[in-house]
Amino acid sequence: MIKIAATIKDVARYTGLSIATISKYINGGNVLEKNRVLIEEAIKALDFKVNEIARGLKTNKSMTIGVLIPSLENVFITSIISNIESILIQNGYSTIICDYRENEKLEREKTEFLLSKMVDGIITMPYSNNGEHIKRALEKNIPVVLIDRPIKDVNCDVVLVDNLNASYDAIEQLITRGHKRIGIICGPEEIFTSQERLKGYLRVYEDYSMEVDPRLIKHGNYQIDSGYKLTNELLDMEPRPTAIYVTNYEMTLGAIMAINERGVSIPDELSIIGFDNIQMAKIVKPPLSIVVQPMQQIGETAANILLKRLKGDMSNYPSMFRLKTEVLIRDSISSITT
Repeated sequence: MIKIAATIKDVARYTGLSIATISKYINGGNVLEKNRVLIEEAIKALDFKVNEIARGLKTNKSMTIGVLIPSLENVFITSIISNIESILIQNGYSTIICDYRENEKLEREKTEFLLSKMVDGIITMPYSNNGEHIKRALEKNIPVVLIDRPIKDVNCDVVLVDNLNASYDAIEQLITRGHKRIGIICGPEEIFTSQERLKGYLRVYEDYSMEVDPRLIKHGNYQIDSGYKLTNELLDMEPRPTAIYVTNYEMTLGAIMAINERGVSIPDELSIIGFDNIQMAKIVKPPLSIVVQPMQQIGETAANILLKRLKGDMSNYPSMFRLKTEVLIRDSISSITT
């Protein structure tokens, strides 16, 4: 026997209230406390489900948020998505998650897809430096929050990590322990986060009046294979660097694979500081020193600022949040005495 879904009229009959009162409650409006109790009792008893499509047509809200990211295979990104969803779910929103696979054309197409689905807002970690697809959303009065990477000439809220000082602090830990030849494995040259992390590396060398060997600066693609390849390149140098700083989680994994494969002893022959994953830092022997990004705070901040805009609060718009990182020093770095 097919069960017929309860309607708003059924809820009205059950409670004795008007359809207008019930509709007001369902769409987020305030009703008398005694009416709220009655409506919630009826919804539970009748197993009433809100027709989101119909509600969207009436209220011009879909109660969905688009989350547009470059890779679902990236631990940093998936952790942030999890924290974004936690906040949005608590506030009655669903998410449509789109992976554009670090492809600018696909990024534009996925943005158009989200707009066609009438999402109420978009949270994105952009790849392209051309912000026309973001501007299209903003022109439709759809609030957008950028994570990790601002875009020039695009005025919207941005949540960043202080990447420059993250690198500065990590490299300073090595320099104060006597290291002078420090290799750095960055991400793609055109990516904002990669640029900022390299700036921190260069600035600390400048502040300590030390000369930078450009051969020690490597650019990868934030994937395991590039961390592996570039670590091998650094280890093949003469003279070899005494320390390596790797600027994301996946490339750190690749670096550890290369170091283990070659039988290089950490930290006796090589010191290393990685990125992002506390669990990995504990598994690797000796325990790995890492730069820790506040992934929970990033996701929660992005979700909360979007919710604020959806409620019509445009105070301090556009806002830029720069969140602090932490360098956890473990046993993977040693001191050099001269």
